[in-house]
Amino acid sequence: MSTLEKKPNITSQKVRLIFMGTPEFALPGFSALIDASEIEIVGVFTQTDKPVGRKQIISPPPVKEMALKHGLRVFQPKKINLETETIRALKPDLIVVIAYGKIIPPAILDIPTYGCVNVHASLLPKYRGAACLNAPILNGDSETGVTIMRMETGLDTGPILRQAKIKLNGRESLKDVHDNLSALGAEILVPTLKDLLAGKIIPQAQNDSRASYIKTLSKENGRIDWNQSASAIERMVRAYNPWPGTSAVCQDRTIKIIAVENEILKVNGQPTGQIFRDGKRLAVQCGQDSLVILKLQIEGKKAMTAEEFLNGNPGLVGKILE
Repeated sequence: MSTLEKKPNITSQKVRLIFMGTPEFALPGFSALIDASEIEIVGVFTQTDKPVGRKQIISPPPVKEMALKHGLRVFQPKKINLETETIRALKPDLIVVIAYGKIIPPAILDIPTYGCVNVHASLLPKYRGAACLNAPILNGDSETGVTIMRMETGLDTGPILRQAKIKLNGRESLKDVHDNLSALGAEILVPTLKDLLAGKIIPQAQNDSRASYIKTLSKENGRIDWNQSASAIERMVRAYNPWPGTSAVCQDRTIKIIAVENEILKVNGQPTGQIFRDGKRLAVQCGQDSLVILKLQIEGKKAMTAEEFLNGNPGLVGKILE
């Protein structure tokens, strides 16, 4: 019998749940599960400890830290597909996944009585894939949201259990969208699980003809093409900071563009990519209009405001960013 064919069988016992997640995005949802009196978390799966920061100090993922504070059993397998018997031995009724960072194989998806549930940070079927937080900012969408879905073997293709939306005003940073969707997912997670187990939700199949896919981002995605419009680059800076970051090259030095003014400068008289002064402001000519830079960082130096940049690097005014 497939997971979707299994009918809820609610008892007075707590639901045995395995949680899988890794970064900060997963913490509000994980916390909501910990606080739910109907749930017993029998295991937490997260990625391995990794080097963090300039000093590359080996550090545990945020989910591991929270799990240990609550005395929960933590598993950090390098390969989740080798943990089938470990998971089976935990006898989970349900597995909940939030930003785990690994693909769950079919052998594990079939273990829990009520299947595996994922909290995905987009309004599926739009933006399937890893970079779903960045995409709505980059594309200038008017809304985004979270989808709670039942997992299957395809990438974010499972039937939808519940969705919730937020409006976007065109000024949000990546952190804004991250924090808002993380909190929103946590808000609807436990009520959705209760309704699912009580048989109150009929999973809705996704319309694959409306699906879009977002590839995993790399450092190269953050290289700015100044031939684009200032509006497009402004969205890119908001969507890609702090990771993968946005950057350009000037005189063989990489310059990170960390923050820009939301309002576009309607100036079009400079060569594309040229750094220039607009009064006391620092600007760059784009393919259409110009962008006012607020914060940047020259390779090998500390991040600085535009004013600090102009005071310390007057010779770069008039140069071309590539």
